[in-house]
Amino acid sequence: MPGYDNATPSGNGVAALALQRLGHLLGETRYLDASARCLRLFQGQLTQQPIAYPTLLAVLDETLVPPRVILLRGPAAALREWAAALNPKLGERDMVLVLPNGLSLPAALAKPESGQPTAWVCSGAACQPPVTDLSTLLA
Repeated sequence: MPGYDNATPSGNGVAALALQRLGHLLGETRYLDASARCLRLFQGQLTQQPIAYPTLLAVLDETLVPPRVILLRGPAAALREWAAALNPKLGERDMVLVLPNGLSLPAALAKPESGQPTAWVCSGAACQPPVTDLSTLLA
């Protein structure tokens, strides 16, 4: 399967991006490693003709500067309010997961349920202490 993009992104690029994001969300290095293997496979072509590989370049960019992951957990109605307030403040590298109480989640995302919204802001493998005040999160 080719790595270059045509009218649609390459399957390799889309798969590598999805695996990388899944790795960041779940803290699973096997997904990050698989994404890195894809980049190594196409390294020569990326170097020779980068303009043909925008999807793989996006993967490389996210590899060099991992996204900030913001997990919101709590009552669904309050989370909608928090997400709406947070949306204009998000950067291009931010990923937000809105996880209402009652969901069955993988261990990496299983934050404690609460009667009030709580946010966890994570970069790479490190998360800041939970935030329970919207104005603090927005700052």
